[in-house]
Amino acid sequence: MSKILLIRMSSMGDIIHNFPAVTELRRHFPEALVHWVVEEAFVGLAGLHPGVDRIVPFALRRWRKKLWNGGNRAEMRAFRSAIAESHYDVAIDSQGLLKSALVGKLSGAALVGYTRHTVRDPLASLFYDRRFDIPAVHVIERNRMLTGRALGYEPEGRLDYGIAPPQLSLDWQPQQPYVVCLTATARDAKLWDEANWIALGQWLQGQGLQLVFPWGSDVEKARSQRLAAALPGSVVPPRFSLVEGARLLADARAAIGVDTGLMHLAAAVDTPTVGIFCDSDPHHAGARARTFSQSLGGVQQPPGVAEVQAVVSAALAAR
Repeated sequence: MSKILLIRMSSMGDIIHNFPAVTELRRHFPEALVHWVVEEAFVGLAGLHPGVDRIVPFALRRWRKKLWNGGNRAEMRAFRSAIAESHYDVAIDSQGLLKSALVGKLSGAALVGYTRHTVRDPLASLFYDRRFDIPAVHVIERNRMLTGRALGYEPEGRLDYGIAPPQLSLDWQPQQPYVVCLTATARDAKLWDEANWIALGQWLQGQGLQLVFPWGSDVEKARSQRLAAALPGSVVPPRFSLVEGARLLADARAAIGVDTGLMHLAAAVDTPTVGIFCDSDPHHAGARARTFSQSLGGVQQPPGVAEVQAVVSAALAAR
């Protein structure tokens, strides 16, 4: 294959979960040109992988807010022309949604995806030229299997995200050993109680570790500030980019997080990672790191402080 288009547009965790598939693809096709369509907010994140030759930004989230805006319509036409004129040999839709399948069809390439019984959106399978039955395993393995079968090889070997944290200097980054506590997530049902974070934080401080509480919205910032106030000496950083987040996480002793994209980014940069799942299934998308990773809890089954503390002890020892 001389030109390959990957379609995995969002979200943050989904893009990170596609990195191992890109790494493996590159091992088999070192000379191929690999392009990747992602939502514009995640261009920097996808760009962390050196195996991608070009990131193709897709701005559906912004476009659909003002669908008839002249500027937006011009951008949509430019996007369509850009992928159609690239003449890809194959397009691989690992997202499995109607919108991602339609993007794949715009490319004019042979489009590969899942069968109707294994795809996320059954309508998407109608647009695929080749379909593969991929079992309901961890999403990382699903991506590896689909990509491999699309290109004629079977996934094998150790997990390898294939990325390295960027060499950045962050003025606000702690100078003493620290742990990143990722308390924010998309749904309130996935949150871990603040009282639990405080209890865990007090134990971590007793181990001589500083705590960092990132945030991404005003509500999340207020939560981080409350937790930092209850745990004096903790750091509430300024809003940072995903590339800066990769640097912060790579230098941490460990990352502890609810089901959120930054938790998966921590695993991808080989930081020992502990996932706290309060209303989602870790078997489908739990933390996977080469150093140490373990996910606790499940759907409406948040883990207790003692359970998390025991696993964090193992994570710190692994570092």
